[in-house]
Amino acid sequence: MPDRITPQNSAEVKDILGKVATLEFRLEDWQNNAYEAQSRGRAPLGAKLYKDQNGQPVLLKRELIATGDQLTNATSSVGDQGPQVNVTFNGRGGDSVFRNTRSNVGRRMAVVYVEKSRKIVEVAGQKVERDVTDERVISLATIQSVLSNQFRITGLNSGESRELALLMRSGSLAATIYPVSERAIGPSLGQDNIDKGVRALLVGMGAVFVFMILYYHVFGLVADAVLLANVVLLTALLSMLRASLSLPGIAGIILTVGIAVDANVLIYERIREELRNNVSPQAAIRIGFEKAFSAILDSNVTALIAGLVLWVVGTGAIRNFAIVLTLGIATSMFTSLLGSRALITLMYGGSRKVSKLSIG
Repeated sequence: MPDRITPQNSAEVKDILGKVATLEFRLEDWQNNAYEAQSRGRAPLGAKLYKDQNGQPVLLKRELIATGDQLTNATSSVGDQGPQVNVTFNGRGGDSVFRNTRSNVGRRMAVVYVEKSRKIVEVAGQKVERDVTDERVISLATIQSVLSNQFRITGLNSGESRELALLMRSGSLAATIYPVSERAIGPSLGQDNIDKGVRALLVGMGAVFVFMILYYHVFGLVADAVLLANVVLLTALLSMLRASLSLPGIAGIILTVGIAVDANVLIYERIREELRNNVSPQAAIRIGFEKAFSAILDSNVTALIAGLVLWVVGTGAIRNFAIVLTLGIATSMFTSLLGSRALITLMYGGSRKVSKLSIG
């Protein structure tokens, strides 16, 4: 799962955005002593003095192996040694790491964490903002074998690994971001879109209901009841699956209504055709459902296959649409074939004599 910032207020966001972090991979200077360099107050030629997380001096070579701008990804996870940051380099950085580690197996390589931020410092009794660079060695390990373009940075706690991954992924920023103004934006825009989507669904269903009643009369009322049951059943399934309903989901419901209407139209037209052939009303109902079944099944199966592919392969809004569409096809098949037939059989079936069907 990717790292996310979920602050209770804007403090954490401003803290993250106010920093720019990167990494530097350097070899240890094994020819000189770090404590002697610290006591002298200067590093030998070709070396640079750092401190690790415990405040101990570390002497590293000035020559860089790789830098943060060559990173392509950084994610935090939990490995065998605890929380870790998984780092991936691009081709250029991977080649440099490969060349340097190939000739330095058995020696130590350091990971230097460089963080730039703006802090308030006191100068001549006045508090001013200054750009501050903090450099510290967060890992110093022996090169056991030749490395390529992937690393695991360990020795961090869960909070440090999460923040380090976030800062490293934002390392492409050229400079620190400074807040100029701050506003809290609510979810009104998204809610407005959802309201419009629901309104479109209601208007579309209303238009379908009116058309079915005018065109198919009593059978149109049956179709309307089946369509309403289909939407209720689909909503119940989404609630059971704890699926969120977004704009793509509403679009999936609207498309499902159209598919369900199409199934009812196929059935009713087959019944009409049988009536024109002077078949008895009850026989026309039975034959209409039987002959329309294959056409309804073929059209729904092809749509179901497309929905399942989008469900498995798609992400985000596409997957949300696919979930609603797939479930909607299943519910529309159930309500159109079983629900519609049950209601019509209840109205015209049994031992009663029917001379005419109100099917328009």
